[in-house]
Amino acid sequence: MESDMEESMRRKIGRRKVVTGDTAHKLEQLKGRVYALTGEVNFIQEEDLRLETTRARLSNIIKRHEELTERLTRDSDKLVFERLRKEFDDARAAQTEEICLDGEQWNDGLLATIRERVHMEADRKAMLGNESIPDPHFHGKITYKVGTKVICCLEGARIGIQYETSFAGDPCDIYHCVLESRSFLEKMSVIEHTVPFFLPIREAENDFLSSNAMKFIDYIGDILQAYCDRREQTTSLHYNNGAPAVFLKPKNSLNTCTRRSLCITKVRLIQELFGNQIGELYHSISYDRVEFVLDDSDCKVTVSLRYTDLVTVLPTRIRVLAWPLHSSKRRATAAIGKGSGETIAQSIPTPLSYAEDALRTLSLPQACTEIILNLPQALQQIFPHLEKNKGEKSPGIAPL
Repeated sequence: MESDMEESMRRKIGRRKVVTGDTAHKLEQLKGRVYALTGEVNFIQEEDLRLETTRARLSNIIKRHEELTERLTRDSDKLVFERLRKEFDDARAAQTEEICLDGEQWNDGLLATIRERVHMEADRKAMLGNESIPDPHFHGKITYKVGTKVICCLEGARIGIQYETSFAGDPCDIYHCVLESRSFLEKMSVIEHTVPFFLPIREAENDFLSSNAMKFIDYIGDILQAYCDRREQTTSLHYNNGAPAVFLKPKNSLNTCTRRSLCITKVRLIQELFGNQIGELYHSISYDRVEFVLDDSDCKVTVSLRYTDLVTVLPTRIRVLAWPLHSSKRRATAAIGKGSGETIAQSIPTPLSYAEDALRTLSLPQACTEIILNLPQALQQIFPHLEKNKGEKSPGIAPL
């Protein structure tokens, strides 16, 4: 009897141990699930933090862009420009002679002569108490023209340089830079200018002005002309009444009316040819980075341009990629099911070498014309699995 009771007790204890073991195992599983859920929550929180950080950065970028835009158009800059333009106009109106310099005639010796002249004139006026007394040595007021630069002797021992920029034979913007030094032997410094703030005039002043003033003057002219050229090339791709306006660079012998007529004709031709294929155009404030998209029915072509040197008008780093769109990817997936291994490689973005070569050698409007004209054939060669819809109309010149 006792043995039966002991056996029964042993069985109950065994059952309790089994139940306790199962419970412990279930508790461990629950702990694991809770840990997994906690980890997932933490992961979501980290993703939220990353998104908030990205939003904050984008907000800062937008805010900075607004500040830069305001700084570009602020009234004080406009006042400086108007004042300097009037001072330069007065100096050119009072000139007795304008000397055009070319090649070796523009040199350090001539610049030294101009510096000496403005200082001697300033000293003479200081001695005479600013009285206007004719002097045979200083009566002549000479202005020097070097290419697109006009160099004037301004009041107060200052040298003024006026930069005239152009694009496709038509004048663009005018910029000014005023140099001053306390004496003929001391180095010059930039006291006023209307050069856009995002161009490195202060860096150029530190690098060149004290050691080679002529190189400084020429370099500022080069970066201003290149900036205007890049800007006009890029903005010519902006939409004009729903289509990109692409300029044709005419010959210099044509008059302004003929140039404008050719430009308008070319724009209309491009509109008839390409419609709205150029879109999503982005650029930096100095136009040294440009990105845009060419839309095709089966592919999207992304163009990324970098100008590593601010004096260049052609991009130095170019990337043009053709991306198959989703509908094409679905067709490619169906072909993969049939055992086509080639389609896998064709479903990834592919560089367009002919487009990169065009952008490397032609101006941006001309290169885009070349790219769009040859785009259907190039895409068909790269992605032979892409089939145009039969009812789709291929690009062509419609009757004007």
